[in-house]
Amino acid sequence: MNEFIVIIPSRLSSTRLKEKALLDLKGKSLIERVYLRAVQSNAKEVFIATDSKKIMDHVKHFSSNIILTSDEHESGSDRVYECASKLDISDDMVIVNVQGDEPFIDPETINKTADIIFNNKNASVGSACTLFKDNDFNDSNNVKVTLSNSNRALYFSRNVIPNNFINTKVKYLQHVGIYSYNYKTLSAFVSLPRSKNEVSENLEQLRFLDNGYNIYLNEINELSIGIDTENDYRKALKILNDND
Repeated sequence: MNEFIVIIPSRLSSTRLKEKALLDLKGKSLIERVYLRAVQSNAKEVFIATDSKKIMDHVKHFSSNIILTSDEHESGSDRVYECASKLDISDDMVIVNVQGDEPFIDPETINKTADIIFNNKNASVGSACTLFKDNDFNDSNNVKVTLSNSNRALYFSRNVIPNNFINTKVKYLQHVGIYSYNYKTLSAFVSLPRSKNEVSENLEQLRFLDNGYNIYLNEINELSIGIDTENDYRKALKILNDND
């Protein structure tokens, strides 16, 4: 059986939205809603990795799968790795890193991202993308990805890629911030220094590409709303109210 676990990194401090993990979304916190979506996937277990005792105390009301990690991590991947290292898992255990600000993440997206590692022997990392629709592809906060014919990531950028130089019909894809990999790959990744392209674009996933790791992506139909700003928070509340 193809077993995998989900780890959700969640930190208390947020530059654009204060303590967003604990924001109330119609009676449940943001982090609880992410957790409840993740447990609907096929994951063997779902863990939350946090740097905050305040988040830890809150999570204990709905789950015991909470791991306290260092508050000095520079990225969610570092936090996921510390959590995984404390779980005593095997090198080949597949981990799906689900962002802690995605209250509407589709459980099937989690399953499909894990399946990339199980079903594609060339894949070191799995992820997801979606077609740009109403969302602005000129916005540098919306990360673009261009793929090979086999859905292998060629490059990620905050700029618009590919460049439509000859003005033909182009398929613009937005990267969805979910990752799958086995523990051995994650361990190797966090030990690598930040790469030149990673620093230039401020995109951690480029460290994989710059070091020869293959990232394969599934194209999904809908983009889950991540909550980074007050406007995102209002959109999420509207979705919940509309679905009542």
